[in-house]
Amino acid sequence: MYAIVESGGKQYKAVPGGIIEVDRLHLEVGSKVDLDQVLLVSNDDDVKVGTPTVKGANVQATVLEHFKGRKIIIIKYIPKERYRRKKGHRQQYTRLQIDEISVN
Repeated sequence: MYAIVESGGKQYKAVPGGIIEVDRLHLEVGSKVDLDQVLLVSNDDDVKVGTPTVKGANVQATVLEHFKGRKIIIIKYIPKERYRRKKGHRQQYTRLQIDEISVN
């Protein structure tokens, strides 16, 4: 069984007992979160596709930790103009453990 959920404008495949990394959620570590934007639920041969979401479907998850991703370096350069800019960015993520997928 698996579900496709939406969080922060991005889609993730949620499997019970699995771990997903989503954009940072402002929740305490150890707290429970309900992801109700379920776009698809598949249970062997029974597939339910939402329009746009599946009615009554819910994914329960536990917040494991908050962490930063790898550093990305952005460099802007214009030749013959003496223009050089260097900037770094580290995206913040939340690691979620999927507890249960329920469909009513």
